[in-house]
Amino acid sequence: MNTTHKKTGTPIPATKGDWREQLTPEQFHVMREHGTERAFSHPYHQEKRTGMYRCAGCGAALFSSDTKFDSGTGWPSFTDVAAAETVTKHEDSSYGMRRVEVRCANCEAHLGHVFPDGPGDTGLRYCINGCALDLDTGDLDSGGADGNTSG
Repeated sequence: MNTTHKKTGTPIPATKGDWREQLTPEQFHVMREHGTERAFSHPYHQEKRTGMYRCAGCGAALFSSDTKFDSGTGWPSFTDVAAAETVTKHEDSSYGMRRVEVRCANCEAHLGHVFPDGPGDTGLRYCINGCALDLDTGDLDSGGADGNTSG
């Protein structure tokens, strides 16, 4: 795992205590304890500005606003990742459900889940906790080495 902040180059937290100091209580619960924010509680579910959605923990470019859509679920939803290597996927069988969890590949923060019911070419819906994201409106083209958002 890379241990530096993708945007600033500074080290990312190594311990739970370090993460607690960096993140809000809600972010810590979601990103480090695999929690979920309440639906419709974060303004990013309605956000319309253009930009790159970055990991709130490490700054890694995760989702372009070009792939964002209104799923009606109350969480920011995307049809694709900024680049294939930006997230990892893990089987999640918690709460008696079978889902695919999505984590930041850089800092392993829990972001949300991906479902096979999205629109467009991918058919995917990345349902992401808004508090796990930071919208960077000045850096749309930094998803990968080539800026490709079709991951």
